[in-house]
Amino acid sequence: MTVITRFAPSPTGYLHIGGARTALFNWLFARHYGGKFLLRIEDTDRARSTDDAIKAIFKGLQWLGLNWDEDPIFQFSRAARHLEVAENMVKAGKAYYCYCSPEELEQMKQQAVAEGRAPVYDGRWRDRDPSEAPKHIKPVIRIKMPRDGETIIHDTVQGIVTVQNTQLDDMILVRSDGTPTYMLAVVVDDHDMGITHIIRGDDHLTNAFRQKQIYEAMNWHTPSFSHIPLIHGQDGAKLSKRHGALGVDAYEAMGFLPEAMRNYLVRLSWAHGDDEIFSTQQAIEWFDGLNIGKSAARFDMVKLTSLNGHYIQESSNDRLVSLLEAQHSQLTPLQKERILLGMNGLKQRAKTLVELWDSAQIYVWDVPPTYTEKAVSFLNDTLLLKEIWNSLSMISVWEEPALHEWAKHFAEQHFMKLGDVAQPIRAALTGSTISPSVFEVAAIIGRDLTEKRFNHAFKLSD
Repeated sequence: MTVITRFAPSPTGYLHIGGARTALFNWLFARHYGGKFLLRIEDTDRARSTDDAIKAIFKGLQWLGLNWDEDPIFQFSRAARHLEVAENMVKAGKAYYCYCSPEELEQMKQQAVAEGRAPVYDGRWRDRDPSEAPKHIKPVIRIKMPRDGETIIHDTVQGIVTVQNTQLDDMILVRSDGTPTYMLAVVVDDHDMGITHIIRGDDHLTNAFRQKQIYEAMNWHTPSFSHIPLIHGQDGAKLSKRHGALGVDAYEAMGFLPEAMRNYLVRLSWAHGDDEIFSTQQAIEWFDGLNIGKSAARFDMVKLTSLNGHYIQESSNDRLVSLLEAQHSQLTPLQKERILLGMNGLKQRAKTLVELWDSAQIYVWDVPPTYTEKAVSFLNDTLLLKEIWNSLSMISVWEEPALHEWAKHFAEQHFMKLGDVAQPIRAALTGSTISPSVFEVAAIIGRDLTEKRFNHAFKLSD
C-alpha cells in the first residue's frame, strides 16, 4: 500500500501555525514511508474563500519547504461528484430525501429540549413514502445512521474512541439548495484521492464518527485516523495572536528561517527521545506517526526565537547574505561584500534575520545615523579620541591582526586596559558599545571609511 496523506485547508485566511504543523506532520509521514503528500483547497464556503488566501496558503507551504506531489484539488469544482455519491446512496437505501420545513425542525428542536433530550433530527422522513412530500418544500438528502450499537474509531493518537449511535442523528449530506455539505465532500474527496491516512486536529474527532458512516454506507475503505492535539499559548489558553498565532508569512517577515520553523513545529506534541535540534532529513527518518502526545502543545515564542538563532549561526554566510539581499534589494555590491566579510561576527549575536540586518548596518551606512547614550559617553573625551585616531592612522597594514596588536601596544603605552581603547573606537565606528570585534569592523570598512567615521564622531565631542 502506498501511503497517501493530505492537507486540506479552507482558504478563508492565512496559513496559521496550527495548520502549518498539521501540514508538516502529513508531509513528514508521507515522506517517511515514501508515499505522497497531496493538497486540497476546501473552498466550498464561497462567501469567505478568497484568491488571496489561496495564494497565502501556497506561499506559506512553499516557504516551509512542504512540496506537494500532484496538482491541488479544489473542492468546490467537485460538487457534481459529491451529489452523484449522495444520489447513489439514496438509490441504495443508505440515504433519503427529507422534506421537513424549517418550522417543523424548530418545533422538533424545542420539544427535544423540553423533554431533556439532545436536539437532534428525529428521522420522520427516514422511511416515509416520497409521494407524501409537500410540493412547496425543497428536500435535503440525509444519511441513514445506525440507530443502535456504537461507532468505534481506532485513532493512532487518541486510542480507541467510542460513541453511542443514538447520539448520531441522520445528518444532512445535500442541502435544500442542492449544495453538498462539508461532511459529504470531505469523505468523497478523501476516497477519490486515495487518502490512506488522515492526520488532522483533534477538533475534528467528532466529525470522524459521522464520516465513518459515509465510508461504510458506500462500502469504501476507511482511512487511518490520527487526531493531533491543538496548540495553546504558554498560559494554557487557546492560541491567539497575543501568543504568536500569526500567519506563516508573518514569521518569514519577522526573520525566521524555514528549517527552524520546521524543527520547532514538529516538536509540538511529537518527540524523538530527548532530541531537540535535528535536521529535516532526520525528522523524515524518525517521524513514523508514533510518539504523538494527546495533550495540547504550548507555543513558546522565546524557544522558537532561540532555536532560530541556532539555525542562523549554522547557516552559510553566502546564504544569509542572499536572504538579506532578497529583503533589501537596495544593497550595493560593496555593501554586500562588507556584510559577507563580517558575517561570522554578525550572525553570532542574531536570533532573527531582522536582528541580523539591524546589526549589519555597520557595513551599510557611511557614518552612524545615531549614537546610543553609552556610545556618546565614550566619545566625550575628545583629546583621547583624537590621540587614538592619530596613532591608529599611522598603521601601514590595515588588517585585523595588525589593528589588534596596535590596540594592545597603545593600551600598554597609556597604562590602559584594552577595552578602554576598543570602546571609543567601537562607539565612533558603530554608534554603539555592542558589536562584533571592532578591529574586524575597522578592517572590513577600510581605512578611509574608518577615518570618515572618526571625523564624524569628533563633531559630536567638540
